[in-house]
Amino acid sequence: MSGIYHFRTMPVSGPRSYPNRIAVVGDLGLTYNTTDTIHNLKSNKPDLVLLVGDVSYANLYRTNGTGSDCYDCSFPETPIHETYQPRWDYWGRFMQSLISRTPIMVIEGNHEIEEQAGKQSFVAYRSRFAFPSEESKSSSPFYYSFNAGGIHFIMLGAYVDYSKSAKQYKWLERDLANVDRSMTPWLVAAWHPPWYNTYTAHYKEAECMRLEMEELLYSYGVDIVFNGHVHAYERSNRVYNYTLDPCGPVHITVGDGGNREKMAIEHADEAANCPEPSSTHDEDMGGFCATNFTSGPAAGKFCWDQQPDYSAFRESSFGHGILEVKNETWALWTWYRNQDSSGKVGDQVYIVRQPELCLGSIKLPKSSFADS
Repeated sequence: MSGIYHFRTMPVSGPRSYPNRIAVVGDLGLTYNTTDTIHNLKSNKPDLVLLVGDVSYANLYRTNGTGSDCYDCSFPETPIHETYQPRWDYWGRFMQSLISRTPIMVIEGNHEIEEQAGKQSFVAYRSRFAFPSEESKSSSPFYYSFNAGGIHFIMLGAYVDYSKSAKQYKWLERDLANVDRSMTPWLVAAWHPPWYNTYTAHYKEAECMRLEMEELLYSYGVDIVFNGHVHAYERSNRVYNYTLDPCGPVHITVGDGGNREKMAIEHADEAANCPEPSSTHDEDMGGFCATNFTSGPAAGKFCWDQQPDYSAFRESSFGHGILEVKNETWALWTWYRNQDSSGKVGDQVYIVRQPELCLGSIKLPKSSFADS
């Protein structure tokens, strides 16, 4: 029998009721860098952990436990490609000191696909975590929502159908329409691959998903978006359709948790680094949608020739982030580098909600502004 553990539940929903600290991390794996990340994260004493995909990287290990950058490539004829479950067990034991006392909410990444015999996928992911799908009226563990005090979190699946005709999109429409911004003023969305990414790694890879879903999220006034996938850190200014927009969300990529793959370093806007468009396609995400920009400083080009104005800060370092929502108006976001001493921050910004500026473009009940 295991030991007895306890944890503190989330505060009740309300415009002035929030968890003290929410840790956000992605692309963890189980490496020396993971150890540093989790050590530093625990020192911040979070009340909730948000893990934005790529959990154990078990799919990069052969069944004898040795590493392989591409198991499918090494053994293309085998019916079972990615099932080294002991790696999941190692990861769980390593994380126990944190997640035995702190709630963790997870969304799937590409390394959770783990295709198996019979075309089964995501089996370990679905078996090892619990999801409030039924409670949020979702029919799938790949997308769901939940409240943490005055924050409504929407967790979306990038590796299942996200088109406007799909079940996920229809669920998202219903979920957003039912959000009461007078009780949960903050609306935060998370999925694995970022829409706004200036690194060459995974550049414009999620463009099809952005084209399907961005307008809907924008119309309901999503405040913050968290992603992983790109193994670096990047924070945007408020942006919509690649244009600075005070009504758009702040996009934050934290795919720098400690994965065993290399860090993303090169930027697509640096000389000779712009990827060839057809190379940006990811078959796990559906079709090919990446095209040249049609307006703005990069019109007619596939890449900018300088850091885009929507990209506020970027750095190739391992670390994690902490979100502290103070009230219905403002929150503090802090990103911590692993190599820094305790208490030193790598990036910090206040994120301020001003929904009264966006009445023409955002669907919010009038009661949302009563206490602002």
